[in-house]
Amino acid sequence: MIENFRIRVFRSVARHLNFSRAAEELLLTQPAVTQQIKALEDEFGVPLFDRGGGRISLTPGGAALLPFAERMKVIGEEAVAAVASAYGQQAGELTLGASQTIGQYVLPSLVASFLKSHPRVTVTVRSGNSDAILESLVAREIHMALIEGPEQRKDLHIEPFMEDHMVLVVPAGHEWADHELEVGDMCRQKLMLREFGSGSRRVVEQALAAAGIKAKDLCTGMEFDSNEGLLSAVEAGLGVTFVSRWAVRNQLALGTLKLARVRGLKLSRQFSMAYPAGPEPTGSVGAFRAVLLTHAQDLAPRTRGTQARS
Repeated sequence: MIENFRIRVFRSVARHLNFSRAAEELLLTQPAVTQQIKALEDEFGVPLFDRGGGRISLTPGGAALLPFAERMKVIGEEAVAAVASAYGQQAGELTLGASQTIGQYVLPSLVASFLKSHPRVTVTVRSGNSDAILESLVAREIHMALIEGPEQRKDLHIEPFMEDHMVLVVPAGHEWADHELEVGDMCRQKLMLREFGSGSRRVVEQALAAAGIKAKDLCTGMEFDSNEGLLSAVEAGLGVTFVSRWAVRNQLALGTLKLARVRGLKLSRQFSMAYPAGPEPTGSVGAFRAVLLTHAQDLAPRTRGTQARS
């Protein structure tokens, strides 16, 4: 970064309102962070943080400085990108937000492809469910969001980049393993789901509803905030679940889990990128968008075993 380092430290402390967390983010010791903030306060001649009562908050001076500190970050990034662009390159920071399925199983390979062509870009990834990631994008905390499903929002542009299929996963010795079921059979087993706000959960609920299965008729089991939790629960015999074909590849290869097919259940969906409404993105965001559109589908796995038909 070409910006003033003390301003960068200030911005981190202001974001976390915690010196220890800022130190972790900046790879500094807590005394070093305290020293940088004190030096900045000496420059301005006023305190920037109120440390009373065991809690940290911005003083009026700190609150006045924060929007300028944020603008300095943006200007610094734009300067780095402009210099690189003058030589036909991309540089600077690219912060991506990704739903858990995309972040864990899809994004690493895409980032690797991107960095081969743009090694001077520093990529940071944040993960969460689709709803949380979109809110981070609206708050300008990330440059692009990668979500499950074609969300519709007037303040964002949503663009699909890959088709995904969800599959019904059962224990290896389950009666449904490698069998085709009627959709009504789904009411006879405990169905475990992701948490509310998850794009995966929305896809499952909408598909079942379209097939005539009401939520009240399902025997729902535990909820998990990760695919790993769901799959481990299925292996333990706690029920069955639907996950992306990306998530279950290793378990299928090892034979610890099996797939079943549900006749008439449509479980295809889109992985989509989201960015602020307006002109098509340029710079590192535009370059990463190009990677998504040209390389993503080549990475799609083909799971072995029986899958849900779409």
